[in-house]
Formats: sequence, structure tokens, C-alpha cells
Amino acid sequence: MSWVFVPFLVAGILTPAVVGLFVALRRPGNPVAWILLLGSLSVAVVMIASAVAEHEGDTTLGRWAATVAAPWPVIFLWPLALAFVFPDGALPSRRWRPVAWAAAFDGAGIVFLLIFAETHYVDGGDLPSPLPLRIGDWAIPIFWVFWAGLLLSLFAGAAAMRARYKAGDDLLRRQVLWLAYGALLIPTWLGGTSLLGVIGFSSDATDAVTLTILQAWPAIAVLIAITRHGLYSIDRLVNRTLVYVALTALLVATYALALLLAGLLIGGSKLTASLATVAAALAFLPLRDRLQTLVDRRFARRRFEAVRLVRDFLDEVRDGHAEPEDVGAVLALALGDPGATLLFGLPETAAYADRHGRIVELPEDGRERSVIGRDLGVLLHAPAAPDLLRSVLDVAAVPVELARLRVELRLQLAEVESSRARIAQAGYEERRRLERDLHDGAQQRLVTLGIVLRRLQRSLPREAQMLVPALDAAVDEVAASIADLRTIAAGVRPPRLDEGLAAALADLARGAAIPVEVAATEDRAPPEIEATAYFVACEALTNAVKHASPSRVVVETARENDVLRMTIADDGVGGAVALPGMRDRVAAQGGTLAIESPPGSGTRIAVELPCGS
Repeated sequence: MSWVFVPFLVAGILTPAVVGLFVALRRPGNPVAWILLLGSLSVAVVMIASAVAEHEGDTTLGRWAATVAAPWPVIFLWPLALAFVFPDGALPSRRWRPVAWAAAFDGAGIVFLLIFAETHYVDGGDLPSPLPLRIGDWAIPIFWVFWAGLLLSLFAGAAAMRARYKAGDDLLRRQVLWLAYGALLIPTWLGGTSLLGVIGFSSDATDAVTLTILQAWPAIAVLIAITRHGLYSIDRLVNRTLVYVALTALLVATYALALLLAGLLIGGSKLTASLATVAAALAFLPLRDRLQTLVDRRFARRRFEAVRLVRDFLDEVRDGHAEPEDVGAVLALALGDPGATLLFGLPETAAYADRHGRIVELPEDGRERSVIGRDLGVLLHAPAAPDLLRSVLDVAAVPVELARLRVELRLQLAEVESSRARIAQAGYEERRRLERDLHDGAQQRLVTLGIVLRRLQRSLPREAQMLVPALDAAVDEVAASIADLRTIAAGVRPPRLDEGLAAALADLARGAAIPVEVAATEDRAPPEIEATAYFVACEALTNAVKHASPSRVVVETARENDVLRMTIADDGVGGAVALPGMRDRVAAQGGTLAIESPPGSGTRIAVELPCGS
């Protein structure tokens, strides 16, 4: 064997051994690990035995080595077994059992016929078998039948991979794709070289290189599934191994180089070793970070891109170019799961809220739940590679916490607004009750008292007519008291509001000290909304009369899309400000108030009040 082929031979032996060792450490019960390890062993035994037989020639050692190397087709049996059971260690389905048993029988038949053949071929000629039991040339047709069966079995392995690919989800398809391709290449190449050998054309050099590449291919395919697609959850182990092996080599090189340079500059001494150690220590962190980035980019591309996506989003949040609440969409994109949902934890109530601040229940829809940080939130998602998920959620903890705090603040503000609305509603109801009490209680008693006094006045005898002036004065006082009570009741809540805001504003305009034009919609709004609008108009009109000296005031209302809009405009001196009470009254109903009052150009107050559907 030429030394040119040694690197290919080493790759063909070591690749399945290393990958098999990684899988065995994490998944010792999975047959895939032991298939890879036994495959590496079989390749090593066949290749080394072939080299020994070629070197020793027709000697006892050479004959026994040739016998050991004789069943060389075993190097195709481990890729076949891998194709049948990858990645979960089981056949694709029960109907593949007869196919697997047929392949095992066929492989055993070939191994038996080759071991007990009369002669064994090595480069340089045939060597006689040292075994006492030998099979003559009569078995050659049987061998070719088994050989054809081996080719069919290898194609069956490719078909098993295809069946698994078709039945699997997107992640499984990515995991088996490269092995499925290799499972098809092996029988195609083997059948092609067999056909070329029959017609007398062959190239030992090309065949040797191709053979070792095809031996490494299945292991490389498994490695790709592990590092790129999270198979067996050992990609982090592979990642760390690659990083620290490379880091160790670079640190040793750094130490040696620093030692050499220091020795040349200051000569050999303890100081030289100390300087080299310091150089290696200083190089540790930057080298590790750089190597980690390179290894992630190369062997954990999906995790690398996902983590980078979340970090870029965090940078945008810090720069004010993105809202923290969008972190849920970023996580869905990073995990490749459009249906992923992020809910934020609320520690005080042990509840969860969505990005809009709505309290929601955790859905029981079968999706996996992953807690972020110390119950900062819960991500509902489809099954994902654990290492990918852990890496993404670790990086996302900061933006999730920012978003959670904002959502919690939004909920607290909503509760404050709701509380103000409840207080305003309670005040409105209390005013209505007071108005009814005044009308139905004290006012009615005074009316009754006035009627009684008039009857008493009419029934006085002639000798008591001197009391008539006193009774007239008493009736007048009762009438004045009734008028005062009506004024108080109207201030608490004008009765015309029962007929609607338009009627109440028209009544307000008629009693104003200056001309007031009213253009109000007849559409009704909830009573508390109409009362709020009315009292804002009253306060605005009072302020205009007292401070703005306008010639007229215009009040307009309209209802659009469940919003009551009201404007109060005057042509006074301007420079007005909205009183806190006016703003609080509007805010208590969830509305807004805006004022425009440039000096010398009048005042315009715009009010918007939500009035529901």
C-alpha cells in the first residue's frame, strides 16, 4: 500500500470511531454508536490485515493475514446497518424486518464463502488459505448470487432511508438527508466498479481513495446531523471538544513561540518561562472567544445564526430601534417555529400576560413549555433541539425581562385608569341619587308645604286676615327654597341630560351670559359619557366668560367609530390652559383632552371620549 493512501485510510478509520465514541458517551443504548465503532474496527482490521499480507507474502503470517482480510465486504455491512436503524436505533417500520434479515443472511453468506475460499487475493497474487476447511470453485456461482444480494441489500438500505425521510418531520429530514445520499452512493459505486471489473477495467488507486471516502461518509453524515441539527443533543459536547482541542494546540504554540522569542531576546532563565506563561494566559480569552465563534459558525450554524439574531435584536432595543415586546416574534424566527408564543410572567398574581398586556391562561394545546430565566416568561413552542433552545433563551433573558416590565407597567396603568373610571362612575351614580333625593324628598315636601300654606291662607276667618301678609311671605320663601333646590339639583346633574347631551347643551346655551352656538349630534352615548361631556362644556364656558371676553362660543359634538368628539371654541383673548379637574374628568372615562389657545387667537378645546359599541 502506497503511503499516499495513508491519510485517506486514517480518515476512513478514525472518523466513524470518533463519532461513534461521542454518541456512545451520550446515548450508550443507541445501536448507532456501536455500529459506528464496529464499523471503524472492521475497516481497521481489513486494511491492516491487507497491508500485512501484502508485505509478508506467501508466509504463515501472510496467509493468516490474507484470511483475516478476505471478508473485506464487511466494510459495507456497517453502513448498511446504519442506513436501516439511523437515527433512533430502530427499523423504519415492522415491514422492514424481512428485508433486514435477508441483508444479514446475505452478508453472513459472503463472509463465510470468502473466509473458507481455497485462496485469498492480495496485491501481488493469491495466497493459499491456512484453514483446514476450504471451499472449491464450485461455490463461485453461489458467491455471485450473494454478491448480487449484497448490492440489492445496499439499495434496500437507501430505500429505508428514503422511507424514513418521507415519513419524518422537517427536523428528521434534515438529520437523515446526508446519510441517505451516502447510502445511495455506496451501492452505486460498488455496482459500477463490479461491472467495470468484469469488463477488465479497474483502477486500484482510484478505488482505494473512493472506498475510504465512502467509509468516512456515513460517519460524517451522522456528525452533520449532530452538529447542525441537534441529533442526540450532543452537539454541545462536540462543539466544546473541538474548541478546547484547538485552544490547547494554539496555547501550546503560543507558549512555545513566546518562549522562543524571549529566549532569543533575554536568554534562557526563569523569567523567560514566566513571560511565555503570561503570553499564553493573555491569549486564552481572546483565542477561546474567537475559536468558539469559528466553531459555532462552522459546526453549529443554526444555533450560531439563532443566537446572533437575538443579540442583534437586543442591540436594536438598546438603540431604540425596536420594541422589547417584539422579542416573542424574534424567538419564533430564531427557532424556526412561526407558531411559537411568548407569555410574560406576573409574579404578584402568578398569572401570564401577552405582549399587549392582556391576562391569558396557559393554553393546553400540546406545545412544549420552556420557562425563561426565573419565571420571566414561558415560551410555547414546537419540539426543538434542546441545545438550540437553551442557547437562544439564555441570550433572550434580558429583552424578555425588559418586555415583561413594560407589560407589567402597562397593566398597572390600565388598572389605574379602570380605577379612575370606577370612581367617576360611582360619583355619577351618586349625583343621580342626590338629584332624585332632592327632587323626590326635600323639594316635594316644600311644594306640599307651600300648598298647605295657601290653603290655610284661603281658609282664614275674617278676624284672622291680619295673617295673610305673613303667609304670603312664607309661601314666597318656600318658592325661593324650591328654586334653590332646583338650581342645586341641576348643578349636580341637569335633568335635561335624561333627554340627551344635545338637549342639555341647548339648555346650557340658553342660560349663558354670551351667545353660544350648539351643533350637537342626536346620537346617544352612555349616560356617564354624556355627563362628562356636559360638565366639561360647562367648565369651558364658565372659563371663557370669566377670562377670555369672547363675543361668542361654538360647541360641536359628533360620534364617529364609537368615539364622542366635542369641541368648544371661542374668539376670546386666548392664552388659556385646561384646568386639572377638566383633564381628570376626561381621563377618568379613558378619554383625551387637547387645548389650543395662542394669545390673541381664541381658544379651542377638543375632547374625545370612548363610548363603546
